[in-house]
Amino acid sequence: MTAATEQHRVIARNDEEKNMSDDREAWPTLDELLREEGELELAGLSETDAYELGMLAVTAASEQRLPVSIGVWRTGRQLFHCGLPGSTADNDAWLRRKGRVVMRFEHSSLYMARLCQDKQVTLAERYGLPAERYAAAGGAVPLRVRGTGVVGWVGVSGLPQLDDHRFVVDVLRKLPR
Repeated sequence: MTAATEQHRVIARNDEEKNMSDDREAWPTLDELLREEGELELAGLSETDAYELGMLAVTAASEQRLPVSIGVWRTGRQLFHCGLPGSTADNDAWLRRKGRVVMRFEHSSLYMARLCQDKQVTLAERYGLPAERYAAAGGAVPLRVRGTGVVGWVGVSGLPQLDDHRFVVDVLRKLPR
């Protein structure tokens, strides 16, 4: 193993271990996360839908004074972004890393975090994905359109990962089906 490969493995392990420090007992199971993803299916995702979803998230986060970055993407195009007071460029970077996980695996980033934790591996170890670009940490959820499949993702970053995930799911549950 080269020094660069070893350093990459250590970075990935440290990032994922840091994010896995939340109380494991509170985490949903893989089956619960799969069921949840199925319940969040949308009728469509236009630019207007993405804006409305983003603004719904901004309103909810603002009411709670949450220091988060919020993003909505469809395929490779960012349709909405907002950094609320207290969020940082680091939150934006984490948001993109979580979103790449969703688009790669078509599951929530929390699902992939749980899968990696259960198998005691990192994304880098199991799939060869660079930790600088992919994060198995909760907070990004696939946007699945009925009859089409995953077309994008919505996410937040700035809270503990389980809270990031729950926030996104709560916002998605407010959308009309």
